[in-house]
Amino acid sequence: MVNEAPSTSLQPSLSQRLWELAKIFLKLGVIGFGGPQAHIAMQNDEVVVRRNWLTPEQFTEGLAVCEMLPGPASTQLGIYIGYMRAGQLGALVAGLCFIAPAFLIVLALSWGYFKFQGTPQVEGLFLGISPVVAAIILAFCWKLGKKTLKDWPRGVIAIAVFLITTLSTLNVLIQFIAAGLAGLWLYRPHRADRSPPSQLNGWFLPPLPLLLANAPAETLTLSGFWGLERIGELSLPLLLFFLKVGSFIFGGGLVIIPLLEFEVVDKLGWLTRSEFINGVAIGQLSPGPVVLAAAFVGYKAAGVLGALIASVGIFTPSFGFIMLAAPLLLQIRQSPWVRAFLQGVTPAVLGAIAAAAAPLLQTALAQANLFHSIAAGLIGCGALVAILRYRLPTWKLVPLGGLLGLLVSLAPIT
Repeated sequence: MVNEAPSTSLQPSLSQRLWELAKIFLKLGVIGFGGPQAHIAMQNDEVVVRRNWLTPEQFTEGLAVCEMLPGPASTQLGIYIGYMRAGQLGALVAGLCFIAPAFLIVLALSWGYFKFQGTPQVEGLFLGISPVVAAIILAFCWKLGKKTLKDWPRGVIAIAVFLITTLSTLNVLIQFIAAGLAGLWLYRPHRADRSPPSQLNGWFLPPLPLLLANAPAETLTLSGFWGLERIGELSLPLLLFFLKVGSFIFGGGLVIIPLLEFEVVDKLGWLTRSEFINGVAIGQLSPGPVVLAAAFVGYKAAGVLGALIASVGIFTPSFGFIMLAAPLLLQIRQSPWVRAFLQGVTPAVLGAIAAAAAPLLQTALAQANLFHSIAAGLIGCGALVAILRYRLPTWKLVPLGGLLGLLVSLAPIT
């Protein structure tokens, strides 16, 4: 069982604890560049090392629970810390304060992107940013593959999802559920000490009805700033779609990429593929979780109100898992059946992200002329080496790629 929120007998009042949580997580939300591992390290420094709010064991226990759950682990860890410090209100305050600064940054960048989209300067910036984002995704696939593909059945699951996603329109979430069921069969508890079976039998789910309608014939035009003209029509589809996505982000924030790309680009037509990869880049530029790329999608669809609804949808499962089920989470995590399910889902995530990376890479390299395409390829290769060999943080690589792209775009072409 997860430890209950600490007794308040020797603690400051609830209002003081909530204020402390708000200050700390607002600060982390502003300075939290460097991705989830940096967020986790900063939170440990603030609440374990400096303030002794949690013991190292409590912090590690909470981190283990959050990494098991779908959703951005560092955000959920902040919610967990808030819960342990000040109960349900503390969880709400910590989570909202951590998300809010990055949401506002993504919102401002989304407005700027669509406002100046098509200008030579913005095109030049994203000439360099797009291949960096493609490199980030490929590097993530490489790292996840090294950690995940421990035996041949996992490899089969990853390849199967890659091929199905590439060659069909079967919903990615259905594939994740099917892969989880395969994990239940392959790694179920009474087989824990035995090698995986030699054949994969009957683990694909039949197609299920999808939540959203087919893609419109044309890509959605940009909404007005507030989105008042569209919010009535799109509020429920946005909320349902991002609730669904937020419930299946297993394995890190970049899992959002295949879940979003095949729906908002290929099926719903809310974004072009070029806009999508640039939206992922904007998510990388913010100090918060990369899943805030959802706000970019929501802004294109229905302005500020759409961005807000998309963000509420994608983070609601994270708050629900911690705030409503915190006392049960460790017990769930320790279940061998849950672990078996996740052992099937994780390689499926790898296959889906690899399938999503291919068209994004093509979009990043398909520039207006051969010189720019070669330059984009070199920037992408350099970013890939920088990530895998030198472990440079992505939040530094994205603006550097933008600067290089801008310089390339200004160079005369003979």
